[in-house]
Amino acid sequence: MNRYFIEVTYRGTNYAGFQKQENAHTVQAEVEAALATVLRSGVQLTGSSRTDAGVHALQNYFHFDTGLELKDRLVYNLNAVLPGDLAVNRLVKMPDAAHCRFDAVGRAYRYHIYRHKQPFLQDRAYFFPYTLDYTRMAEAAALLLDYRDFTSFSKRNTQVKTFHCTLSESRWEVGDTGCQYVVRGNRFLRGMVRALTATMLKVGRGKMSVADFCGVIEARDCTLADFAVPAHGLFLEQVEYPDGYFG
Repeated sequence: MNRYFIEVTYRGTNYAGFQKQENAHTVQAEVEAALATVLRSGVQLTGSSRTDAGVHALQNYFHFDTGLELKDRLVYNLNAVLPGDLAVNRLVKMPDAAHCRFDAVGRAYRYHIYRHKQPFLQDRAYFFPYTLDYTRMAEAAALLLDYRDFTSFSKRNTQVKTFHCTLSESRWEVGDTGCQYVVRGNRFLRGMVRALTATMLKVGRGKMSVADFCGVIEARDCTLADFAVPAHGLFLEQVEYPDGYFG
């Protein structure tokens, strides 16, 4: 058997998430259907990073096994049958033991916010037309690098063995149209990036102090964090692997 990684990018608006679900339109289901059409045989995909319904990705990965020797032409053929909001970037043959999820060493996300009405951003960023204190938001974001336990920013009923994550980047970028929260870490909990963003927006609005924000982290209580930002503002930008991983 041959193992292949397939890199995809997608606009999550019309999808119920990344991972295949029963009776739901998902990224995995679309890619599996396209592979079955092109290869004329079914394959089972394993995903690297789950994204929730409505979340977008500039880069995400699947891996799969097949007895066939595949050529780069497969990328063109898959894109010819995939819908316009989902594309394959590349196909890479990998060693048998390579695993797109377990071998990943980091992920990078970006949450987009715009402050002035713009019709072309309404399904790719969060419209938040309020005055924000970016200095305090930047302070809160920087403090996250000192913490490891992010229980407060995980949705309930998630099946994980640990709530510990290590962030290597956490900052706000401010531009003419709004701002973006940029975060990079070794792993993320379910709903974590949106919860961090929403809670820091409360800091920016003066509804929570930076000290109170630290208190939310240290309380390890998800009822204290705010999760109320929409999925469509969030992008998975990169899945990171060790240097030289793809040869």
